[in-house]
Amino acid sequence: MSHPDYRLNLRPLGTPRGTSSLAGPRGVGASPGDKKSKSKTIRGKKKSIFETYLSKEDVSEGLKRGTLIQGVLRINPKKFHEAFIPSPDGDRDIFIDGVVARNRALNGDLVVVNLLPEEQLKVIKPESDDKETEGAYESDLPEELCGSHLLQQSLKGYNDSPDVIIEAQFDDSDSEDGRGNTQNALVDGVKKLSVCVHAKGKEDAGAPVTKDENTFMSQDTRALPEKSLQRSAKVVYILEKKHSRAATGFLKLLADRNSELFRKYALFSPSDHRVPRIYVPLKDCPQDFVTRPKDYANTLFICRIVDWKEDCNFALGQLAKSLGQAGEIEPETEGILTEYGVDFSDFSSEVLECLPQGLPWTIPPEEFSKRRDLRKDCVFTIDPSTARDLDDALSCKPVADGNFEVGVHIADVSYFVPEGSSLDKVAAERATSVYLVQKVVPMLPRLLCEELCSLNPMTDKLTFSVIWTLTPKGKILSEWFGQTIIRSCTKLSYEHAQSMIEGPTRKIPEKELPPVSPEHTSEEVHRAVLNLHGIAKELRQQRFAGGALRLDQLKLVFTLDHETGLPQGCHIYEYRDSNKLVEEFMLLANMAVARKIHCTFPERALLRRHPPPQTKMLNDLVEFCDQMGLPMDFSSAGALHKSLMETFGDDKYSRAQKEVLTNMCSRPMQMASYFCSGVLQGQAQLRHYALNVPLYTHFTSPIRRFADVLVHRLLAATLGYRELPDVEPDALQKQADHCNDRRMASKRVQELSASLFFAILVKESGPLESEAMVMGVLSQAFDVLVLRYGVQKRVYCNALPLRSYRFQKVGKKPELTLVWEPEDAEQEPAQQVVSIFSLVEVVLRAETTALKYSAILKRPGTEGLLDWQDELEEEQD
Repeated sequence: MSHPDYRLNLRPLGTPRGTSSLAGPRGVGASPGDKKSKSKTIRGKKKSIFETYLSKEDVSEGLKRGTLIQGVLRINPKKFHEAFIPSPDGDRDIFIDGVVARNRALNGDLVVVNLLPEEQLKVIKPESDDKETEGAYESDLPEELCGSHLLQQSLKGYNDSPDVIIEAQFDDSDSEDGRGNTQNALVDGVKKLSVCVHAKGKEDAGAPVTKDENTFMSQDTRALPEKSLQRSAKVVYILEKKHSRAATGFLKLLADRNSELFRKYALFSPSDHRVPRIYVPLKDCPQDFVTRPKDYANTLFICRIVDWKEDCNFALGQLAKSLGQAGEIEPETEGILTEYGVDFSDFSSEVLECLPQGLPWTIPPEEFSKRRDLRKDCVFTIDPSTARDLDDALSCKPVADGNFEVGVHIADVSYFVPEGSSLDKVAAERATSVYLVQKVVPMLPRLLCEELCSLNPMTDKLTFSVIWTLTPKGKILSEWFGQTIIRSCTKLSYEHAQSMIEGPTRKIPEKELPPVSPEHTSEEVHRAVLNLHGIAKELRQQRFAGGALRLDQLKLVFTLDHETGLPQGCHIYEYRDSNKLVEEFMLLANMAVARKIHCTFPERALLRRHPPPQTKMLNDLVEFCDQMGLPMDFSSAGALHKSLMETFGDDKYSRAQKEVLTNMCSRPMQMASYFCSGVLQGQAQLRHYALNVPLYTHFTSPIRRFADVLVHRLLAATLGYRELPDVEPDALQKQADHCNDRRMASKRVQELSASLFFAILVKESGPLESEAMVMGVLSQAFDVLVLRYGVQKRVYCNALPLRSYRFQKVGKKPELTLVWEPEDAEQEPAQQVVSIFSLVEVVLRAETTALKYSAILKRPGTEGLLDWQDELEEEQD
């Protein structure tokens, strides 16, 4: 049966978070925390579960004196009783044990903590080998490390062909964080997909927690080696509630039918176990919920937390909306967007009035006198075949002495977004476009994204350009910045550019290429692509020789059914020379603009920094590599890159080992972030670790990143096109912080969207088989990287038909010996030893609960498993 949308008088779901605070509990009846409970009263006063927050004055004083520490709270998605904040000195994370110590803070909140005394330090038992003591790893690689960043999807082609390949569109392909192209797109531990129902029927958000994994001890910690201790703390204040306070989940009746609470409240159980359970007033619930609760057992709702009192285990909330059936793409997607505070509402009429009204729009005559006219030049775009928002174009023409004039031309979005306008405000609030597997939530109205700003072929466009004279070896002889007008002669896909690179002397038939404007020829474009490729190879080689780092990780691309929108299949995205070509010139432009704006406005430049890896986690990785006999050098970004390139061969096993180690290397890496140069002291603070450059920024994607719009305005002021924006360093830093927050939320949403589609694929097409490599071994489970799909999963021993299993250390290496129950009574039980870097065969299978899937080990010697690498290569041929 279908049910109407149950809505409350809350602000619209798509509204940006932070614009208004949620309604308080007034008008929703007394809070459950207000009910009198004799069992909890002490002399008539209800016993508090949580500590009262410190006053603002005490917090401010404590932070100044260094007795209190602030940081962003990360709750372990696999073990939601564990939380962490980064240590200010870059050492091991500070541990926060349990919900009470978290004191009502949620994942992502900026909190202030008080360190606990020494006797309450966390003791990490060496046999645990559960690296989660380092804190809720959730794929935090900066995009520059990965190269092909956000799995940006554009959706043209949805109407053109029955099966749409949704491809990876590179976030300007500026591999700024060295992190290679997947941001670990399907982090197993994220949100609802992490919950796994084991064979023994136990639902659990992670590994079975056993006493031998890690524990708190009241013994004298001074007798323990420092390595086995972790500083612990409790939350005393929430500086900023960055979590949206929204969650998706399910409604249940309260257990005690005779209680006063039962008559007024239902229990909302969030899918994300890091969010508390929430009491919601029955008057918000569907009218027949109390009499027919089973009708709603699979209905997904959105709930917002409005209060969480000191004396109540659960929060108080308001039901915002019924989304539809759990496990279906659109309800799940809307839930993800809402939880992460993504504004997906339609743009208001006030915002749309800021756009040019007289369409078709043409460039005003006065712009031709202000700008360099490049319309006769051979300029073209290279993007994913389905892309609609074309930010950047390239040009390359030979000049005297065998050199080249190379241009990077970026859509002049700031021309259409007047500072202080309604459009400016909403773009600043959204801060980024959000790329889901099946659609895009744009930062700007589609008229700008896809038409006026997008550098579509054979139309005059306003651009901001960086033009160099370069030698064939990539040496910069001259550099020019300025506002321009271009007319792109063709829209190449990465595949078109790749075929040009792979066939340098081949005349490519017209039917294999997109239309080229009559003023230019496909041969001219082909020559320009080859020249750019030659220079890009040199630039790339010099970058890595100069100490840059890139961590390539596996990234999934989905094929969607045209009619149903369901995933039909998926494959690992291949990052090729055409992607690298675009990436090198985007990096070159971003670095050039960073130098220019910082030189002119040393206190007011919006830049992007990437700090070095976390020391403690890096040291642990060094120790691990030593134990495994891997000659890795972690002394610098460049040394690490060189080690990864040189340590592993090209056979199947070595490639898999490299994937696993690349994944491990990503964990100590910190996020890159935007900042205002006037706020940080010292040149070292401004550096970008992965790119190994002193200054970096984002200039090349203003259609989908607001930071780039701000940088365009700064560059325009640098060149005298306009006044310097009237923003003090502290205010610019606030904008930078907001861009960082929304970028992180966007990344999480993208990962969860990919996780959703993969879970649906397992459900619809599974079970799926693949080889996997073991990444970590625990006492009752082990983690694997599933090589065909790039996903990480935990395999539990108690989910396998084993007679027994034994955990031991061989030297310092953890090992599980599995003894399989024979299928035939006459057979001997098979033994299998599982250790780090073991190759195993796994089966991914859907659970009965919506969108949960688990990995089980395939019994040794079972037939029918295809070789993942051979099949992958066949798919790509």
